[in-house]
Amino acid sequence: MKVATGLATGREALPSLAREAVAQAMRKADLEIANSVLLFLTSEFARDPASALRAAAGAASCMDVMGCSAPGIFTEENWVVDGPAAAAMVFGGDMRLMPANHPAPDQSLLALAAPNGINLNWLTKPGVRFGGVSGDATGQGPFSVWQHGKGAPGGHCEAMLEGFQGAIAASHGVRVLSKPRPVTAAQGYDLVFLDGKPALESLQRAYDARRGAFNDLLPMHRLMLGIADSPESALHGDYRLAALVCGNEAERSVTVTTRLEPGQLVFWLLREPDAAQRDLKATVTRLQGELAAPPEFGLLFSCLGRGPYFYNGVDRDLELMQKLLPDMPLIGFYGNGEIASVNGVNEMLQYSAVLGLFHHI
Repeated sequence: MKVATGLATGREALPSLAREAVAQAMRKADLEIANSVLLFLTSEFARDPASALRAAAGAASCMDVMGCSAPGIFTEENWVVDGPAAAAMVFGGDMRLMPANHPAPDQSLLALAAPNGINLNWLTKPGVRFGGVSGDATGQGPFSVWQHGKGAPGGHCEAMLEGFQGAIAASHGVRVLSKPRPVTAAQGYDLVFLDGKPALESLQRAYDARRGAFNDLLPMHRLMLGIADSPESALHGDYRLAALVCGNEAERSVTVTTRLEPGQLVFWLLREPDAAQRDLKATVTRLQGELAAPPEFGLLFSCLGRGPYFYNGVDRDLELMQKLLPDMPLIGFYGNGEIASVNGVNEMLQYSAVLGLFHHI
């Protein structure tokens, strides 16, 4: 198998970290020349990644280096946040990352973007996109995205994975608190009435019913709104997430981070670690069932709000992947958003993990 990863950490954001990460991966894959390199650097490199990209290209004897900066990165061996680090995955043999010049509508595309490089025109072009959004711990920048060993001009890039079969899905990691109900009134970002009832009362009842408490204080930072096309899609996890901004006592409404329209099906959700673990385990099992052979490597794009900060200083998602698929090369980062197809539409997700499992064909 000509795919492997490397991870290097240090006290300073030096090009040698990128060189060492790639060199580790090259040794593991028994390669002298790589076809392509997927390189993720921590946000300390974001202002000027050029020298690190040159170092990575030199170690791989290959100019096809794709990736981005992020507040945290990981491989199957370990994760790093709050410190300079480089993670690399190299591809050899007849496997490579190919330019996505004219993809078919059903072509899977690895997609990386800076927050200011995301637009609907790009997301809705032909192709099934999956990946993550570059960023830092503040969610403000600087951001860096690169392809072919240099900065991506539009703030985003994408590639086809040649030589692989893959299965991809988003794991939302939330506990469902209510059944999907239609929006009966909304004003801008305010959900006013849900199935004919004041939205804030609906949320409070759903939370109290699952918590076994009455009028318990709502943890707005952990509550979410699910938006589904049908009850069946909600049941299968094919829905979008919207964060809650606040509850409005006077109007009994709830302000969310997306505009809603009457008739849309929505439901209340709670972010919690145990639910996230169950959902990720189910996602891995489902993806394995979609593949014709055992997965040989994986790509995982996780929200910064779901990584070690969510699990009290330990990345339980990565630990679960190590347990379920031991020694499988895996690379990814914690970012400011995730990209995945939901019901056939490329979407920007929040607080989710997008996982792709692949094997050689």
